[in-house]
Amino acid sequence: MLGLYSQHASDYLFYLMIITTSFFALPIFVAPLMWARLMLWRIPDDLDLAVYFGRCLGAFILVVEILMLRGVTTGTGLSYAFDVLFCVYGFMLVVHIYGAFRRIQPITETLEIGLWALLLVLNTLFYPAASITL
Repeated sequence: MLGLYSQHASDYLFYLMIITTSFFALPIFVAPLMWARLMLWRIPDDLDLAVYFGRCLGAFILVVEILMLRGVTTGTGLSYAFDVLFCVYGFMLVVHIYGAFRRIQPITETLEIGLWALLLVLNTLFYPAASITL
């Protein structure tokens, strides 16, 4: 059963990427409350939405942690983990700068801009190759 349609793996990933980017990633990134309303969350009454978004974010952070653990323990995918971290740090910088510019986040989140910038620099300094493979 495993890999029964492996010859179509690239096509599958392409269409999955288009669908999940269109219906989940971009809408949640750009307009999370509008997306939540479309998914029938009751805004602003439904406080469980914050818990839901938090748990989803935590799940994706755990995926990144597993990629780092794999790189550290096996040496496999080390540069890939760094590539993913470049994306994470870059997007987190955008999110936090946007929040600071709009003045819609507490000071602790605005101060995180320095953290994400520092992590981006450290990721560059410790990158395990001579060039980025993104």
